[in-house]
Amino acid sequence: MSGIEGKVVAITGASSGIGEATARLLARRGAHVVLGARRTDKLEVLTGAIRAEGGSARYRPLDVTRREDMEAFIDFARGALGRVDVIINNAGVMPLSMLEALKVDEWNRMIDVNIRGVLHGIAAGLPVMKQQGGGQFINVSSIGGHRVSPTAAVYCATKFAVMAISEGLRQEVGGDIRVTVISPGVTESELAESISDPTAREAMKEYRRISIPADAVARAILFAIEQPADVDTSEIIVRPTASPH
Repeated sequence: MSGIEGKVVAITGASSGIGEATARLLARRGAHVVLGARRTDKLEVLTGAIRAEGGSARYRPLDVTRREDMEAFIDFARGALGRVDVIINNAGVMPLSMLEALKVDEWNRMIDVNIRGVLHGIAAGLPVMKQQGGGQFINVSSIGGHRVSPTAAVYCATKFAVMAISEGLRQEVGGDIRVTVISPGVTESELAESISDPTAREAMKEYRRISIPADAVARAILFAIEQPADVDTSEIIVRPTASPH
């Protein structure tokens, strides 16, 4: 199936930022979007807004760190719509800090959400896509998956991991399953709100002055999905024109 109309697209981390913007855009283009996140109040509002515009949307509570949650989420999408064409592993956290601050709990949280969350999405979706004879994974990495900066060592490590996992998956599946990595630069989102370290928080506020809207990343995701089935857009970097890195 080429294009976007009629495709079933499951999106993690869909309650705000890139996930929300992507859900709105894909639904406007005729996709059936299935939304997952922990904040079900926001998902309910978003689903209602998409339906009010004539789009197809449904949601389910989702904690990507729990494999059983992810499997139930994909089962929900397939049960409601018959198949799952695209899984967008978008959920992520970014509590930046210097390593010497020893915020080990925050390191573990990034590993759980940013790496295990993607792996759980793959584990839940790959058998489905194999069975139905096709599909696409879109994994959201970051410009931090290409370049490391102070306070972001662990975050960047998780995003380098997303790049490695995605490339390994692409090489292994071949055939009818496509794998795309989206690497946003600084983008308007709630990620910076998870930064508990005051120095890193202030540095991020300054860095985010040139941020691009989440819709810019959503358009890149749409582009990757819309390509013909024999075209795998393996990676797209989307960043502000004014970005120095």
